[in-house]
Amino acid sequence: MIRITTIALLASILVATGCSWVKPTPGGEKVRVLNADEVATCKELGKTTVSLVDKIAGIKRNPQKVQKELETLARTSAANIGGDTIVPISEIQDGQQRFAVYKCVGLPLK
Repeated sequence: MIRITTIALLASILVATGCSWVKPTPGGEKVRVLNADEVATCKELGKTTVSLVDKIAGIKRNPQKVQKELETLARTSAANIGGDTIVPISEIQDGQQRFAVYKCVGLPLK
């Protein structure tokens, strides 16, 4: 009985670490992710720090999924303050990352 429970728990953790929990908002879907060189002619609106759980029961989640989810959170945050573009300005650390928020639409991209 303990073995089945343990196996079920481990299977649940493994499935959960691969799942994507963050869904884009309609506004966030329109926000682009660019690099610093591509926003030279854009107006910086501010910065946002986003975070999420990157470990479940001590097991690290898939790094690519964590990165995508952090970008999704940052895109939503940018849309909420009127931005249309984000640029990552830090590495991911403990499930947290900083982004600069820009307004570029209507301005020529470099």
